[in-house]
Amino acid sequence: MTWQEAIARWRKLPTQEKQRRRWESIPTRVARSMAFEGEPVSLELLRAQHARRTRPFPTRILPRPDSPLLSPPR
Repeated sequence: MTWQEAIARWRKLPTQEKQRRRWESIPTRVARSMAFEGEPVSLELLRAQHARRTRPFPTRILPRPDSPLLSPPR
């Protein structure tokens, strides 16, 4: 799969699925970041801590930064 196909596949996913995947990837991203900084941490520990948190649910979906809705008034 090329990167273009991966992006097209991601864009086709429903918003809730994208949010779920982002939420579930947090422990892995934190572990990679800390390892990069030379401070490795247990992925199992991060996953356990993350599991105790409740997933935030946005009340609304914000427009994209390049959206005309965010353009300053003229």
